[in-house]
Formats: sequence, C-alpha cells, structure tokens
Amino acid sequence: MHSRLWHALAATAALLASTAATAVAAPTTPTGNTGDRAPIAGSTPAWATPHTEVARSNGNTVRHIQVALALRDQAGAERLAAHLATPGSAEHGKFLSSKEFLDRFAPTKDAVDQVSQWLGSQGLHVTGVSANRHFVDAEAPTATLESAFGTRIAAFRARIDGTTRTLTAPAAPVTVPTSLRASITAVLGLDDSAALLTPQHTRPAAAAAAAAEQHCARWWGEQNNTDVPQKYPAGSQSNSLCGYTGTQVRAMYKLDNGNTGTGTTIGVVGAYNSATVVADTNQAAAQLGVPPLTDGQYSAVLPQGGFTDATECGADGWAAEQTLDVQASHTIAPAAKIRYYAGKTCKGTGIYDAFNQAVTDNAVDVISNSYGNADGETSLPQAARDQFNSMALQAAIQGQTITVSTGDAGNNSGPVGHPTASFPSSSPWVVAVGGTSVGLDQNNQPKVLTGWENSGNTQTGNSWAPQRDADGPFASGAGGGTSALYDAPDWQAGVVPGAGGKRAVPDIAALADSYTGMLVGQTIKGQFGIGSYGGTSLASPLIAGLVADAQQARSGTARAGLLTPVLYSLKGSGAIADVVPQKAGVWTPMMHAFGGVAVPGGQGSYLIDFDARPQNLQSGPGWDNVTGLGTPADGFVGALSQ
Repeated sequence: MHSRLWHALAATAALLASTAATAVAAPTTPTGNTGDRAPIAGSTPAWATPHTEVARSNGNTVRHIQVALALRDQAGAERLAAHLATPGSAEHGKFLSSKEFLDRFAPTKDAVDQVSQWLGSQGLHVTGVSANRHFVDAEAPTATLESAFGTRIAAFRARIDGTTRTLTAPAAPVTVPTSLRASITAVLGLDDSAALLTPQHTRPAAAAAAAAEQHCARWWGEQNNTDVPQKYPAGSQSNSLCGYTGTQVRAMYKLDNGNTGTGTTIGVVGAYNSATVVADTNQAAAQLGVPPLTDGQYSAVLPQGGFTDATECGADGWAAEQTLDVQASHTIAPAAKIRYYAGKTCKGTGIYDAFNQAVTDNAVDVISNSYGNADGETSLPQAARDQFNSMALQAAIQGQTITVSTGDAGNNSGPVGHPTASFPSSSPWVVAVGGTSVGLDQNNQPKVLTGWENSGNTQTGNSWAPQRDADGPFASGAGGGTSALYDAPDWQAGVVPGAGGKRAVPDIAALADSYTGMLVGQTIKGQFGIGSYGGTSLASPLIAGLVADAQQARSGTARAGLLTPVLYSLKGSGAIADVVPQKAGVWTPMMHAFGGVAVPGGQGSYLIDFDARPQNLQSGPGWDNVTGLGTPADGFVGALSQ
C-alpha cells in the first residue's frame, strides 16, 4: 500500500512544489542586483486584478516579510512522509527529530546566507531566520520591497466572504534573481491574504444567549416548546440545547477515567492572546465536571514585540477561539499539556509564524488549527498555500498530527458564489475535521446523531416557512466537498465517490452544531460567563484531544504522525460510527450567526432542520462530504492506539 500512497502523494507534490525546485542545491554563484530575473509563480492572489485595483500603496509603509526557502529534497521528504504514515511500511512510525529533519531536508546554511546577503544588498533589514531555516525574516519600506522583488504593490477592492474589502497585494508577479530562484519558493507578507484566515466558531450574542437560556434544554427533549408546530414526531423535536458539560462531551465519545492524555502535549495555533484563559478554564471546569489545569500544564508561546492590528483583525474573536480550543481539548484529554502558539497579527505572516513555530519546536504531538480561508481555496496565493503544506510536511515527518476545521459555511457558495472546499483543511497533510449535530438523552446516550448541515424555518401561523435568505434556507453547517487544487491521496482511493481524483474533505467529524454545542467559560469585558459554543472550531480540538488519548495508550506514548491513512483503514470498523441523515430538529427563539451565512437577526420563533441538504452537502452511508468517514465511536481511542 505504501508505494501506491507515495505515487498518489507524489502527484499532489507536483502541484505543491510547482513554485519550488526538487532536490535543490544551494546556489554557488555570487548574486547581485542584475537584470537576470525569474518570476515566482502563484505570488499574486486571485482577487488582485487590474479591474479591482484602486490605489498605489504608500511607498513609505514598512512591511515585514518572510522569504521562504525550498527543501533540499522535496520529493524525498514527500516519499518519507508517506512511508512513515503507512501501516505495514518498514519505516512506519520511525519519525525524525527536528535536528534529523534539519540535517536531511532543510535548506542549507549557505542558501540562507546567500539569500540574506542579497536581501541586505537590496536595502532590506534581515531580522532573523526561523530555526528550521524555512523563513528568512526581513523588513523594509514598500518602495524598497517593490524594487527588490521587481513588482508594484497596490491596494485592491474586492468582494470576498460576502464583504467588500480593501487589501494590499503585488500587482505583478514577484521576481528574484535567477541565481536564487531555486532556493526561494515564496515571499510572504507582500499581500494581505492572511487576513482572510478567520476563526471558525460561534458563540450566540448576548441577546441571543439570554433569549435561548430561558428555553434551552440541558439534554435532548428535556424542554420542547409544544406551543409551536411539531414538525417532527415525539422525541425528534427539542428546544435547542443549553450546551453540553464536559461530563456529557466525554460520555459522547465513550471516554472513561483512564482516558486523560497523560504524557502528551497538544498544540493550539491562533492569533493574539487571552490573558484570562487559564482562570477561565479553571472556573468553567469547576462547574462542568472537568479537572482544573495544574501548575505548568498550560503554556503560551507569544511573539516578540507584542501584537499588532488587534482592532482590524478582531482580536476578541481570536481570544474566544483560543479559549474554546483550550477548553475543548482539555475536556477530552484533561492531563495532556497544552501549548498555545500566538500569531502577532491576522495579517501578513502572523498565523504562519505561529504554525511554523509549533512545528519547529517539535514540543507538541498534535496541532489543532481552528481557522480557515474565508474565501474557500482561492484567495490565498498558491505560493502562500505551498508554505503551509511544506510546514505540514515537516510535521508529518516529525510525527506530529495536524487537525484542521473545515469551516462553518457549508459548501461556501454563500460567501464565494460557488461550492468550494476551504484551505488549509483541503491540504493532503492534515486531518480535515467536519461536524455533527448530536442530541444526548438524560443518560448521555445519543438520541440524535447526524451531519451538521442546518436549514432554517420561520413560524408563520401554525406552520413553518423555509427561510429565503441570500443563501436560501441554509443556516450553518460544516465545510466539505472536493478540492480544486490537490489530487486524491491513496488513502481516499476507492473510498470517496465522485471526487474525480481530487482530495475530498472532511476525513472525520465531531460535535460542531452550536444548537447542540459545548459549554465554555470566558471573561468578556471583565465579566465571566459560561455559554454554548459551536462550529468546526470545536470539532478540531475535540479530535486533537482524542488523538492525545490514543497516544497515551500507545506503547511509550508514541506519536501518530499523519493520521489519515490509519483513519481510512478503520472504515467500516466499530471504531468509527457512520453518520446518516436523521429527521429531527430544534426550536430556538434566536438564530445563531456564522461568518458567511445569512440568517434572520431578530428574536422570533424558528425551527432548525438537521441535515436536510440545504446545499449539496449531506451525510450518508460510507464516506460523505459532511462527516467524512463518520464520527468517533466506542473503541476509537483503542483502535488508534494500535
């Protein structure tokens, strides 16, 4: 099997490395400011067109950039990662240390020195080099950057994620000296595409939360408003849930007192930092049946120089994301250490800096990423996407598992205008995590388990009228579908129907529906409160916690690495529950708002239909585009630990 896996991933690698040379040797000739230039393909985002350009960028504005360097043996790294991940391979599980990866695959010191020297000769100030030599950091005024990289930087006004935005980007392809082109694969930070990486969760607004709290059910059917039309038979309609406690969520995944993640470390990547996350987690834990964090169990890796662009980037939303990720993963693996990696900004290279640090440190076993491209796969330039994939490749070789949320706007046709998967969940080097709607009874047994694709209805007299918003009745749901960019890896061959040979997402799913969400405690404007959160941002750290529990049970707490081949080998086993549509729904006095999703904003009487195919996504027998293979069942942790 491993040879077929390598061939499939090699086809993907041809696209991932289309801007990089394979088996790159360090340049040996001196470089200077000559007219001999080579372009970097995929260095301009799709939205940066002559039609959308509105102004020239201020030449005096100082920008921080990262020059990304090519691996010495891209093909060899791809091949090794495939063998390491494949059960039965002679190399299965024999992961490399950070130093071994550096010595075998990282750019050479000579390559770093030559690129650094050239940048200095062009007037850029080199500020550092990442420990894995992936990035050379530099800064300079925009005019200097334009001269160095042979481009013009401008402002563009385009409609992205349903909102008209003004973003900066190169107006022409970035170029570098031909003698350095084999070493340089991208220049990050010249455009604002990273600002389109957004958290993927929701917490009902204060008014919505207050309205729902008066009517919500602590378990499925505990409260059911019989004053509204009963669309579903008795037992299949409930008021929306108040949010599950930690005890209920652990019961959902059949965890016992021995499943704690002892001896493991979970990494969380985000932007900005909540100063109250530890206190919030412990205060919530006392009320939700979860052990508090012990001294030293949680740590944060913060950027040098503090944070920037907090208002523009919505730092409060990132703080909520951080809090959710920490508490969700801690609920599932309460003894695992948690290390949070904070990007200094949502713009430029902030998120990639944090992710690369998590990979380079190699101190965490699984890395949860609860963010995604607000415009599907298209708005990030190809060269930028390639850098994420290169970092994820290093993680796979080091044995780190990466989980990524698939998004909350379903097939993204609302914000984008057509169905598309989201990046980075479509990367072939990650576990793409979709979502479920789950209704547990008073004994924590599932009465409802279906895919998270919600349709909205508004009460009209004694009946329910499907909503007719900009995206029709669609009211939120997990992202899924077929990638337009990446070929199907071998582990999806014969499993995913109708994907046309392309990578399909998700791979697996966990609790995500905010109407059946999880209780999280957070301090907002000085006031601590506990409320229900949802989104695939919840699902990703839940799966990360289960990966930690499985690692705890493995001999020597050995890492799992790229997890997808093992997950697909469990298809049809009792470890993964197949998820299919179930006719059920919840009543709510307020609709929940997700980015890129249109719903009524006022208080009223609404019914949410579960998994009724409001778009082209729906769960179904076998692999499906909402839950992938399904959702963890009794035996999941044990099966992963083998």
